[in-house]
Amino acid sequence: WLSPETSENEVWRKDGDKVDLAEQSLLNKIIRRSLVRNRNQVEVLQRDPSSPLYSVKTFEELRLKPELLKGVYNMGFNRPSRIQENALPMMLAQPPQNLIAQSQSGTGKTAAFSLAMLSHVNTANKWTQCLCIVPTYELALQIGQVIEQMGKFCPDVKMAYAIRGNRMERGTKLQEQIVIGTPGTVLDWCTKYRHIDPKKISMFVLDEADVMIATQGHRDQSIRIHRMLTKDCQMLLFSATFEDSVWRFAEQVVPDPNIIRLKREEETLDTIKQFYVLCKEKEDKFTALCDLYGCLTIAQAMIFCHTRKMASWLTTNLIKEGHQVALLSGEMTVEQRAAVIERYRNGKEKVLVTTNVCSRGIDVEQVSLVVNFDLPMDMDGNADNETYLHRIGRTGRFGKRGFAVNMVDSKHSMDIINQIEMHFNRRIKKLDMSNLDEIEFLQS
Repeated sequence: WLSPETSENEVWRKDGDKVDLAEQSLLNKIIRRSLVRNRNQVEVLQRDPSSPLYSVKTFEELRLKPELLKGVYNMGFNRPSRIQENALPMMLAQPPQNLIAQSQSGTGKTAAFSLAMLSHVNTANKWTQCLCIVPTYELALQIGQVIEQMGKFCPDVKMAYAIRGNRMERGTKLQEQIVIGTPGTVLDWCTKYRHIDPKKISMFVLDEADVMIATQGHRDQSIRIHRMLTKDCQMLLFSATFEDSVWRFAEQVVPDPNIIRLKREEETLDTIKQFYVLCKEKEDKFTALCDLYGCLTIAQAMIFCHTRKMASWLTTNLIKEGHQVALLSGEMTVEQRAAVIERYRNGKEKVLVTTNVCSRGIDVEQVSLVVNFDLPMDMDGNADNETYLHRIGRTGRFGKRGFAVNMVDSKHSMDIINQIEMHFNRRIKKLDMSNLDEIEFLQS
C-alpha cells in the first residue's frame, strides 16, 4: 500500500538488507501513542548570539490564538516537549526566523511545525501561504491528520494535499492556505499546473530531510521548489540524523538558520550493565542464548541480528526449542510490523528478534535486556558505535537498570568489543556461561 513515490527511497546495506527510511518513519508515527520522554539535552545555536534566547515551559507563553490553544490542549498536549520549548518561540518569532532542527520521531516535532503553520495563516487570504514537503504520501497524510486535529477550532483555515492522484484543472488557483505534499507533485503544482504561486508562500517546511536526500529525485525537486520561493519566506527544516550530506543539503535550503541539535546523552550507559560472552560459532551463540533465555523472560528482551537471514534462522530455532518469540523483519508490510510491535509492547511476546533496519525508533519501556547476537559494524567492518548506543539504549530507560549481552565469536568481534569500550570509555565484562549464577544479575 505504499505509494509509488516510496519505492526509490531505499538504501541498501552491505548485508543485502534494505532500509526503507520513509517506511521506517511511517512505522514510528503509527506506533507512537505519546511523546517519548527524551533525556537528550537540546543544544541551541542562534543565528544572532546577541539576541535573547527564549524558551517556553507552557503553551500559554506563546500567545497563541485562543482557538489554536484549545486545539493543542484538545490533543492532549499539556506542556511543550524538550524540542518544542526551544523551537516554538523561534518558529513563531516576528520577524520570522529560519530553523534547522534535529528531532527524532516522538519528540513532538510534527505538532510543533503544524502549530507554527496554523498560527502563521492569514485566513483573509485565500491562497497558499504555508507549504510543507515530505518524502511520501503516507507521511503527508499523517501530518495532515495532526493539522486537522490541532486546527479543529479554526474552521477558516483550509488544507490541501499535493500528492499523486489529486487532480485539478490546469491554472486553477488553490484557495487552501496550507498545502502538504511530496516534492514531485508540489513542483508540478507550482510550475506546470500553476495551482500554487510560490512567490506568495511565506512559510516553507521540509520534513524528514535525511529521508528526502536518500531519494535522488526528491533531493533535486526540493531544491527546485526552494529556489522559487522569495528571500523573505521562513524556512524550517527537520531531520532525525545529520550526516555531512544532510548538513550540506540543509545549508543549501535554509539561509542564516538557528540550529537546534540533540546532544547524544551517553550517560544512558551508566544505567546499563554490559557483558560479552565468548562463543565459537553461531550454534554456540544459540546455546548461550538458550541458557540466557530463563533470564530473558523475566522482563522483555530484544535480540539483534545483522541480516534478515540470521534473524529468521534464530527465530525458527528458538520456536523449535519451545520459546515464545516474535520476529520483526524487513519483508513485512508496515502494518504487519506495527502489529508485531503492538503485541510485544503489550507483553504477548517477551522476546523480539530483529535487524538494525527494523529497530530504529522503537520504544518499548519494559525492555530490560538487549542481546547483540551479531555486533553492529559499519561498511568497513569497524564498530558502529552509534548503532550500538541505539540498540542498548533501549534498555535502562527512564532510570531503570538494564543489561546488554554481546555475543563474541571471533577475534574480529572481540576487536569490535574493544573499540566500543574505547569509544564510550566503559568496560564490557566477560560473562562466564559455565557459571550460571552469574546470570542471576538479571533477577536482582
